[in-house]
Order: sequence, then structure tokens, then C-alpha cells
Amino acid sequence: MVEVWRKPASLRARDWEWNTLRDFVTSQVTGSTLGLVYGRRRQGKTLMLRLVAAATGGFIFGVRQLTEAQNLTELGAAYARHIGSPSPVVFGSWRDALKALLRLSGPVIIDEFPHLVATTPSLPSELQHALSPMSEAKQHGNARLILCGSALSTMRGLPDGRAPLRGRHSMELVVRPFWYREAAGFWGLDGDPDLAFRVNALVGGTPAYLGMCGGGPPSAADFDAWICGTLLNPANAMFREGNQLLQEEPEITDPTSYAGVLAAVSMGRVRRSEIAATLGRAATAIAHPLAGLENVGLLERVEDAFRAKRGTYRIADPIIRFSQLVVQRDEGRLVRGEAKRVWADAADTVASKIYGPHLEDLAREWVLAHASEETMGGGRASWVRPATVACAEHKQGHEIDVVAMESSAFTGDRVLAIGEVKATGKPVGVAELSRLGHLRDLLPPDRVTTPPKLLLFSRTGFVPDLTTEAAGRSDVELVDLNRLYNGD
Repeated sequence: MVEVWRKPASLRARDWEWNTLRDFVTSQVTGSTLGLVYGRRRQGKTLMLRLVAAATGGFIFGVRQLTEAQNLTELGAAYARHIGSPSPVVFGSWRDALKALLRLSGPVIIDEFPHLVATTPSLPSELQHALSPMSEAKQHGNARLILCGSALSTMRGLPDGRAPLRGRHSMELVVRPFWYREAAGFWGLDGDPDLAFRVNALVGGTPAYLGMCGGGPPSAADFDAWICGTLLNPANAMFREGNQLLQEEPEITDPTSYAGVLAAVSMGRVRRSEIAATLGRAATAIAHPLAGLENVGLLERVEDAFRAKRGTYRIADPIIRFSQLVVQRDEGRLVRGEAKRVWADAADTVASKIYGPHLEDLAREWVLAHASEETMGGGRASWVRPATVACAEHKQGHEIDVVAMESSAFTGDRVLAIGEVKATGKPVGVAELSRLGHLRDLLPPDRVTTPPKLLLFSRTGFVPDLTTEAAGRSDVELVDLNRLYNGD
């Protein structure tokens, strides 16, 4: 069993996901069990599940967009091959098919299950019946049924509320894009934090994008040429990827409205009122597209650390932001072969609207996942968010990029650290530390027990005076890209 579950070399990263599947398939619980695996397209779900089936001799069926009768026919053919039947197996109904599948042992995987639900809406109810406590599958079976899909709203809805499969599943594995450190390793950019950051800021952590970009990472010297030859090349698969992510979601019936929301957020209009104003609509009128984009994983709501219902929105996949800000704005020029000029003209936009917000996201991820207790003043962040604090002296609100909070059932929430993030081309100086100290004085007193640490993040490093001052203070931490990618 150890050899069987040794992660194949062809599956890079995904250690936690592989171990989760192992634990589900090898569980000693009595009776057949149900697990859900889902995530946006191109994350490697199918590869991972096919490797599970290959390693264990399990059954896997990849659903196509066919009619109900065609899917039953194809399932019967796949089932016959799996059991070694010399003659075709014909299922008269999905109830018969499910009974047969749940008599198998080990992994029974149905990939792109939402395609089946689209043609057979009653299928979840049939599964509910097949997996009821007194069913044959529960009493005498040993199947580990895994339903996989890319239609997030469909997959998330299977076990929700009063849905038929509520309470029937024991695993719900969401396969997400790689985190930024995983992405750096996957692209082979571990040794160059700045290049890893730039690539991640433009294309994110979706595994398939490495192959779609030619199968190899750029070097620092040919980065601009690589951009022009891939992301800005109309003949490359990545050119329309940002728009394609929206078009391929079946839940989105009005792509124009949804694209308008994504464009507004990409430009920095991150509050609901700002998005609505950009679109020329009332704030209440954009509730549906906002919720829809969140449901399909293209937009995320980030709550304010101190003020309830004052959240902002962020683009969940960098390729969408790049598409909105660069590709779609100048598609006509790009089609005419002007990629070099478009990329040069977009320099300021890329620096302020792409690199800046992305570094803020990575800084918050670093604090939550990588910063040591010593860095955080002896604690561990429970959650990390941005915030806006009021300032009577300047008669305005000040934004804080990073607020790290530690939650306790006994003492409530307390601020461990606050941080400022700079992705500009100049090293950060002492003035930014002074500003951060001022922001610390504005924090809500009920959330502060000891003075929070001050964290300064910079893409281009720090001036010598700041480095010297920080070295003499225990309440200041400087985080450059090398520490962001390699340190704690």
C-alpha cells in the first residue's frame, strides 16, 4: 500500500491533495462512501484522479457533453472494459448503473459529473437513494465514489442546504491554483524571486499555464520577449485565456455584465459602490454579477479587518486582470502585431494595477502561511486582511495593506502586526516606517493588547538608513522578495 500511494513523479506539488485522496480511498469505514473533488478548469484534477485510478486499479469514467442515453451507453462500455466483460454492458437506467458501480471496490471516479446533472437532473436524488443508510451499498459495499467537476456552483450545490446529497459525502476536496511558493517551484523559478513574482503576478498558479506558455519559464533577460511571444501573441492559447475563463462557465448567462465587473475591479474599483459607479448602475443592481463571479471562483470578497460589511473585492486569478488591463484594451493593436509597443505602453498600468495589488496579496499570504512566531511577536495569525482606519489629524481614512489578527475563544481578536506593501521601483525609506507607526497609533484600542509589529514589504528592497534603524528595533520587520519566497 505504501508503494501504491507514493505520489507519482508526474504529479508535481499537490502533496496535501494526494494524501487527502489516499485517506479517503483507504478509509476503513464500513460501506460505500462519497467524496467530491472540484475546482476551476486546468488545475490538474483529471490528471490526479487518473493517477489514483491507475495506482489502485480503480474505475474512472470521463463524462462528455452528450445526451442521457449516450452517456449511459458510454458508461456501460467503460464498465465492461473495467470488469473484463467480453460483451457490452447495457444499463437501462441510472439507478441500475449506480447499483453496478457501487458494487465495485476501491475508487469509482466520475469526472465532469456536472455534465451528467445537466442532462439528468434527478441523478443526485438517485445517488441519495443508492447511498441511503439501509442501502446495499452502505450495508455491504466498499466503493469509494468520487464525483469530480469544474462547474463550481453545481459541485458546491450538491451537498448544500436541502440538496439530496446533503450529509451523504465524507470528503470535499477543492483543488485550487498553486500558492505562490508552489508556483515558483513548478515553474522552476525558485532561484529568482523577482522573476517568480512577475510571472505569478501575470499568470497566477494554474498548472496548465506552464504548458500553454510553451512548457518552459522565461529568463530575466528574455522576460519582455516571452510576454510578447505568449500572453500578447494572438496565436498563443494564453491570449484569450482571461476572457475564456468567463465564457466557459455555464452559470454565467450574461458575460457582458460580468466582464464589466471584472474590468472595474481590475482597474482598482474594489468597493461595491465604486464598481457600480464605474458601470453606471445602482449598487443594488450589481449584486447578482458579484455573487455569480464569486460562485465560479473568479472574484473574491475580502473583508475589512475592523469594520463589518466594508469588504472589498479582488480578482481571484491574475490572468483575468492581465487580460482586462492589457490584452482587451489593445486587442486591435496586438492583432496587428504591435505586441512590443503595447507592452511598453502598458508599463505604468502593469506596475500600479498588477504588480502592486499582487504583492499585497502575497504579503498577506506570507504572513498567514510562512511568517514565524518570532516575526509575529510571539503569536500566529488566525487571519490576515486589509483595513481602513480613521484619522482625525489628516481628516481622512488611511488604508492598511496588512492586518494580522490572532483570534482566541477567551480573549477575542488582537492585532499581532500591521504591514505596508510597496511594489514601486524605488527602495522603501524611513518615511514609510514613520507612516506605518502613525497607523499603529490609530488602531482600535480594544483590538490591541501589546504594540503590534510593523512589517514593511518591498519588491525593490530598502534604503540603508531604514535597514540600520530596523536592525536596532525589535518591533520592525523588513520583508523583501527573497524573504517573501524563502524566509519566515
